[in-house]
Amino acid sequence: MRPEEQLSDLSRYTVVPRTLVFLTRGNQILLLRGAPDKKLWANRYNGLGGHIEPGEEPLQAALREVQEEAGIIPTQLELKGIIHVTRPEPPGVMLFVFTGLALESTPAASDEGQVEWVDLEALTALPVVDDLPALLAHILSAQTVVFGHYQITDAGLEMRFN
Repeated sequence: MRPEEQLSDLSRYTVVPRTLVFLTRGNQILLLRGAPDKKLWANRYNGLGGHIEPGEEPLQAALREVQEEAGIIPTQLELKGIIHVTRPEPPGVMLFVFTGLALESTPAASDEGQVEWVDLEALTALPVVDDLPALLAHILSAQTVVFGHYQITDAGLEMRFN
């Protein structure tokens, strides 16, 4: 099929590809506390990540985002989840979730916010993005790729995992 034939039906749902990365060392996880002026998730903790640029593969984008946001070059990342986020209106998001180790690393500051090592036990006391506790519970213990679906509705966020 030619490229122009693949997106010819504008009534079909489209998604924006994104990455999300969780680096760990022992019982700690590297999280980004969003800058106070961020449009989304200001002052809230989330993993590292962002948009996949045209021509990038998800792994390349994940590595680039970690380097841009934390000044760290992970030696190895593993795909642990694919989450389809459906919004009331297109486009949605296709989220590629990676995990990896960062044993000896000191994160640098970025315009996105402050990158911090956080004890996993302390997550319940922090202002985190809505899906973080449930997502981490599935991703960090997964032996295979986790598939999930988030539905954003007027009532809030609904999450399903395989």
